[in-house]
Amino acid sequence: MTDAAPADPRPQPSLPADVPADIVLDPNGLDDRLPATPTTDADRDGDQLERQDRQALRRVAGLSTELEDVTEVEYRQLRLERVVLVGVWTSGTSEDADNSLAELAALAETAGSEVLEGLMQRRDRPDPATYLGSGKAKELREVVVATGADTVIADGELAPSQRRQLEDIVKVKVIDRTALILDIFAQHAKSREGKAQVELAQLQYLLPRLRGWGESLSRQAGGRVGVAGGGIGGRGPGETKIELDRRRINSRISKLRREIKEMGTVRRTKRQERVRNAVPSVAIAGYTNAGKSSLLNRLTGAGVLVEDALFATLDPTVRRAETPEGRDFTLSDTVGFVRHLPHQLIEAFRSTLEEVSDSDLILHVVDGAHPDPASQVNAVRTVFGEIDALDVPELLVVNKIDAADEETLLRLRRLLPGAVFVSARTGEGMDDLLAALEERVPRPEVEMRVVVPYDRGDLVHRVHENGELLAEEHSADGTMLHVRVGAGLAAELGPYLTAGS
Repeated sequence: MTDAAPADPRPQPSLPADVPADIVLDPNGLDDRLPATPTTDADRDGDQLERQDRQALRRVAGLSTELEDVTEVEYRQLRLERVVLVGVWTSGTSEDADNSLAELAALAETAGSEVLEGLMQRRDRPDPATYLGSGKAKELREVVVATGADTVIADGELAPSQRRQLEDIVKVKVIDRTALILDIFAQHAKSREGKAQVELAQLQYLLPRLRGWGESLSRQAGGRVGVAGGGIGGRGPGETKIELDRRRINSRISKLRREIKEMGTVRRTKRQERVRNAVPSVAIAGYTNAGKSSLLNRLTGAGVLVEDALFATLDPTVRRAETPEGRDFTLSDTVGFVRHLPHQLIEAFRSTLEEVSDSDLILHVVDGAHPDPASQVNAVRTVFGEIDALDVPELLVVNKIDAADEETLLRLRRLLPGAVFVSARTGEGMDDLLAALEERVPRPEVEMRVVVPYDRGDLVHRVHENGELLAEEHSADGTMLHVRVGAGLAAELGPYLTAGS
């Protein structure tokens, strides 16, 4: 009598009534029907799960900190970075320190974070080790834990050692004001040149701040054959990882500088063409979010992006405009400035900022609704000094007068004599601004009377486009013109001077 085979402990799939008992369904769910195979010890491990079940990837419930059901991940909303601001008040009034921290909060929100707390410490100078001092840094750690913040932003530029030691104490990411501004620039850059300039500034900031942990700082690719990790395929230049990173960054910086220089050549060529045609240039400059792009749109109808955010404009825009008397000039919208503008940005955007230093007139726009416009004016003029633009004539324009109270406007009129007060949003004061531009935009220096033959209508057209037409008559010999023109056009008109001119 044959012994009965032991029962298979594995659960069997249910079969339709018409399926023979010696046929099982493919466990992978295929339509093919497979002949039954006997169970072997290789498919089992005692009384444990089958090998297929043991090797399957499965979810572990209860580990998510944000979602109640991980299957709803596609409905998850973007979580803003939660930040705590910290500053060191070394000079000036408490109001100045509060305004600086408020501006840092606006920068943080522009970068896409949620500000939870702002802390200020009074010191003669920042602590060279931890920026705040070890005791205050521990207090900052308590605030970070209490608020659930994941980032600390310092209102100043941190040395690499300060950032590292402060991170070791607060146990969360620490960045400084410079890194925050660079991040905003990276988000807003749209053109090829703008992206290259931002990347150059970021690499220049990163280069002295390369850091690593453990062996990553000193591991080398070279070595003897007998050393672990050496031998065939393991030899290299003998550089440590941080040296390799530094070399790659330097190579990328050199390449970006060449590209930006080439793109700057195109802009200089266009600028030289305007100079040759004696078209005056006016650059709109000022503090970030002062309303420069709105003013450009109001004067020229350029239609550039206008947004109530810091550094909404990074790519320069040049448009043609006219004075009330019909004289042409160009208006250039430029990147906004800010307190403690990183030197890396000034260096990277130097080709763009040449629009300011090479202009005939700077339209310096001031935010009339800001709590401290005087400090904004001083910060912008500091940048003017760094780009060699202090010698360019300046016309102050106080914008947003529709959002400022009368007391503030009276104070600004005393503080900024000669300024023009306008509202780019409502159009109030724009006639006064156009009159001021008519007076301040340079006039062509050569006055002459000529009779241009009718077959030289191109010269008459260029006089209308690039010169100042004082009188025009038609005679049998040609078009009689009394004009003011630039030196280049005056040389071409020289053969047609009238007698006595």
